[in-house]
Amino acid sequence: MSNAQIEIQLIASLVAIACAIPGTFLVLRKMAMISDAISHSILPGIVIGFFITQDLNSPLLIFLAALTGIITVILVEQIQKTGLVKEDTAIGLVFPALFSIGVILIAKNANDVHLDVDAVLLGELAFAPFDRMFLFGADVGPKSLWIIGAILIITLVLLFMFFKELKLSTFDSGLAASLGFSPVVIHYGLMTVSSVTTVGAFDAVGAILVVALMIAPAAAAYLLTTDLKKMLLLAILFGIFSAISGYWVAHWLDASIAGSMTSMLGLLFLVVYLFAPNKGLIAVIYREKQQRIEVSLLSFLLHLKNHVELEERHVNHLNEHINWQNLRSKTVLDLALKNNMIEINNKIVSLTEKGDVFTSQAIDYIITNEDAQIEDMKADFFLFRG
Repeated sequence: MSNAQIEIQLIASLVAIACAIPGTFLVLRKMAMISDAISHSILPGIVIGFFITQDLNSPLLIFLAALTGIITVILVEQIQKTGLVKEDTAIGLVFPALFSIGVILIAKNANDVHLDVDAVLLGELAFAPFDRMFLFGADVGPKSLWIIGAILIITLVLLFMFFKELKLSTFDSGLAASLGFSPVVIHYGLMTVSSVTTVGAFDAVGAILVVALMIAPAAAAYLLTTDLKKMLLLAILFGIFSAISGYWVAHWLDASIAGSMTSMLGLLFLVVYLFAPNKGLIAVIYREKQQRIEVSLLSFLLHLKNHVELEERHVNHLNEHINWQNLRSKTVLDLALKNNMIEINNKIVSLTEKGDVFTSQAIDYIITNEDAQIEDMKADFFLFRG
């Protein structure tokens, strides 16, 4: 493995970590699409900064681009506060307008400069090792590595310093305000970090990969845990895994590195979305199936409780009286027998003492509809798997 390959993977990994941290809070605040808005609307700031300095590597570009990102957030919130449109609509109004301004400025005034739209949107990590930084005549590595490294260190310092405030304002802004924390200041601080991170990663990976690295790892982690620290750690690990594996997929296919990394992020999210233990699609489908069986079991027990006639409780007549298919009847009967709620004598179904108690509790709940009681029944009956 060459030095260039190591540097590319290192830059991609640092970008993944730097994006995962603010991305986690954006996902929790239901502001995922604001990262897409910021990543596109900072283009005018980059262009204006270049017009002023005539240098693509000037720190002023990062400052003006971050400022444009903050302006984007402010405009979105001001439009949303009118109550006439929702947040997604406000985002759809603001960022295309700002991005279009940047495109027009490039087309009219910077045609001879490497500041084209394709480079801005896609980025190319393969070129990052060629843009070197020299200190006192010594080559100290790629510029992108130092820029994103510095941004990551600042982000980590801010995270450790204001973790409690970020957590509190994310989950309960009212409580944060009552305790003396300003949710507005924390909010704009988070938006500033998101903007600076986006700008820092812009030249190396482009807007598409920045958005993917901010949202996909955090969204996947959100499906696996409800602990904020674990979510941050999982998002970082998912980002690093996708960055490194995406690079080698691109190397194998001779394809775009940014595109391959984004594809790996999508594939990773799909796997988590399907197989997450509690929130995954398969787990949800299985849980809904179990709940339908439990409701059917309750209906069956209520039927037995309300009918003393032998013909109403005969096994062969259950399908006719409860209007179930054979498979459903067999499933419910097996579950009731397994949980010792019924007994069958001469093909006549009767409630056991346990089944009678559960059924009486169910009737009592239906009559009183007391929330406290249903919690006990969930533990004793509805979620009883046998």
